Amino acid sequence: MTKPFLNNYSLKVSDADRSVKFYQELFGMTLVHKRSDSGKTYYTLGLTGPNSLYQTAHYYNRGGLLELTHEAGANPDNFKVSNGNVEPFRGFGHICFSVSDLPKVCETLEAQGCQFKKKMSDGRQKNIAFALDPDGYWIELIENQGEDGVSRLNHSMIRVKDKDLSLKFYTEKLGMTLVDISDHPNAKFTLFFLSFDPENVKNTSRALTEGLVELTYNWDTEKEEKFIYYNGNDAQAKGFNYFTVAVKDPASYVEKLQSQGIPLKSQEGSCYFVSDPDDYFIKIVPQAEY
Repeated sequence: MTKPFLNNYSLKVSDADRSVKFYQELFGMTLVHKRSDSGKTYYTLGLTGPNSLYQTAHYYNRGGLLELTHEAGANPDNFKVSNGNVEPFRGFGHICFSVSDLPKVCETLEAQGCQFKKKMSDGRQKNIAFALDPDGYWIELIENQGEDGVSRLNHSMIRVKDKDLSLKFYTEKLGMTLVDISDHPNAKFTLFFLSFDPENVKNTSRALTEGLVELTYNWDTEKEEKFIYYNGNDAQAKGFNYFTVAVKDPASYVEKLQSQGIPLKSQEGSCYFVSDPDDYFIKIVPQAEY
């Protein structure tokens, strides 16, 4: 795979064992990689069923992954996670799994003791649900109507202040394509879905793909000069960590971003960090050659 793709969504967690067990036992994920560096341990999980997408030998060369980041010494008593959905630290919204039988999955999760922010029966939207992980992160559940019965880690959602600035960044600079728009005039918000693989979305469906980014734009926030969303890396509100994008040549990719006015935040070996207009972090990593 030579074109860029979204490798993982990274979230900070207060108890790594608890969170890894949760995603393994309740969502069928497998721990595909673990590494420790500079006082942090990173647990990368993926869906590894017989038909899962992007399966290769190396975790840097597949998409649909969830990375859980745990800081040394952190526990639920001393490390309070901000899920991004509570004032005053709103920003990150949720991750989303698409499943083949939504009612059955929700029933199974509830039987296993999973807490819900929204059940299918709640509210007007009966075709989605929101579960909660051990740190209170929201997990959207939608149906993919796939015949293979395989779940996908479909997308992750962040809120953006200025839709025009954000769309320009993700399409013209990062290289993603806008594949879907969902307008909600009664509630005054719009959802934008982006992908590095628009042909796959076109040929299947949005719900049957992985590695999407959802931008939520609440109307007119760009008109409020002091309005900000929290990126999850604030000392007061640790939660969402970053998106990871895998590219063939990170140095050239980042050099092009810099030529377009996107500054380099930091570099760790062959990995680079930049940020979008709302200061959400994006990690650029090399695609594996094996």
